[in-house]
Amino acid sequence: MDGIKTYKIFNKLSVQVKNLKNKLDEADAVIIGAGAGLSASAGFSYDGERFNKYFSDFGEKYGFHDMYTGGFYPYKTFEEHWAYWSRYIYYNRYENAPKPVYDELFDIVKNKDYFVITTNVDHCFQKAGFDKKRLFYTQGDYGLFQCSEPCCNETFDNEELIYKMVKEQENMKIPSELIPVCPYCGKPMTMNLRSDDKFVEDEGWHRAAERYSSFLRTRKNMKVLLLELGVGYNTPVIIKYPFWRMTAENKNYSYACVNYGEAVCPNEIKHKAVCISSDIGEVLSKLKD
Repeated sequence: MDGIKTYKIFNKLSVQVKNLKNKLDEADAVIIGAGAGLSASAGFSYDGERFNKYFSDFGEKYGFHDMYTGGFYPYKTFEEHWAYWSRYIYYNRYENAPKPVYDELFDIVKNKDYFVITTNVDHCFQKAGFDKKRLFYTQGDYGLFQCSEPCCNETFDNEELIYKMVKEQENMKIPSELIPVCPYCGKPMTMNLRSDDKFVEDEGWHRAAERYSSFLRTRKNMKVLLLELGVGYNTPVIIKYPFWRMTAENKNYSYACVNYGEAVCPNEIKHKAVCISSDIGEVLSKLKD
């Protein structure tokens, strides 16, 4: 954020929602940029009541109080590590979101020419009905394993094995025979999540990246709404800063940001921006109404 002067737009929520609806109606295409705040609005909280419901045993034994911390805990064995991670993946990837926020978003854009770029890894877009050929998951997918080395540029679906791990774990350990290993080199598997330079960008990742680039190229002369939902400042160079730059550089582009507590834009684009500091689910419900 250094050197970037940002601007908050202060209007009544009803006025802001009306402005956003007008931009949606006028747009020939919509590019959705989604971050963790969208899934949080959908009920995917990683601490508090939801953590206690699914991970109170891990919290009591290891002393952490949220799911993210548990994911980085240095478990002594792979049996413990995968007992935690299988449960984590099951509840955050294969279970449906507690609230229908993604479904409401799909209802709003399903008849538009849309594309989604997201740092989320919970697969909620596809479960809500979004076309997977219009989705670019930049940071990976809870539903995929990769070699920890990695010895190859492949990823591996984990649904069947995750279900087994969850079903057969006891005392916060999975059976040793369920520990996933790479079918090529025999090294331990890990999650296909971008955390270091070992992240595997497989063929599917590259195809999605190219489809996103193609979407941008072929719509550059259209009226495009860049709709940013729940994007924070952990990785702003993926969605937030490019959205700001594209809005500034293209006279036909407009920008909207819905993010509770962090809805801002640069002064240079404030004349064609809508920034709503409110719960995303609430805003989407009002848009549908």
